[in-house]
Amino acid sequence: MSLDVPSALLERAERGEVSDDEFVDCVRNSLPYAYEVVSRVVSELRTGTDEYADNLVAPPDEVARGQLLRALASDAIRGGLERHFGVKLAFQNCHRVAAFPLTSVGGDTYSTFISTRAQLLNQSPELRNC
Repeated sequence: MSLDVPSALLERAERGEVSDDEFVDCVRNSLPYAYEVVSRVVSELRTGTDEYADNLVAPPDEVARGQLLRALASDAIRGGLERHFGVKLAFQNCHRVAAFPLTSVGGDTYSTFISTRAQLLNQSPELRNC
């Protein structure tokens, strides 16, 4: 299970749509490590001068790794985080989350980061089982 959904939120979802704020709050509480990584990368993007910011630190344990994988493998969760932070997220391996300004999507830097070549070059024996 990806998210721990409070019963009140589940009841609202059964009746209709829930807001992105409610959804992202559920993500933040259910997947705190993943939320922290995304939040930190977005903060680095906004305060830095580079075209994107990314996380190069492997998760501290399998629980954290699982959170990150669940968050970024779900279209709904990833999309909710992207809308919440106003960025485009990209993901390689088990931990390399990158945040790009929305204006970068389709540009050279973003296209290079998400390319099959970049995915292959970002592999290492240490990350084989991630």
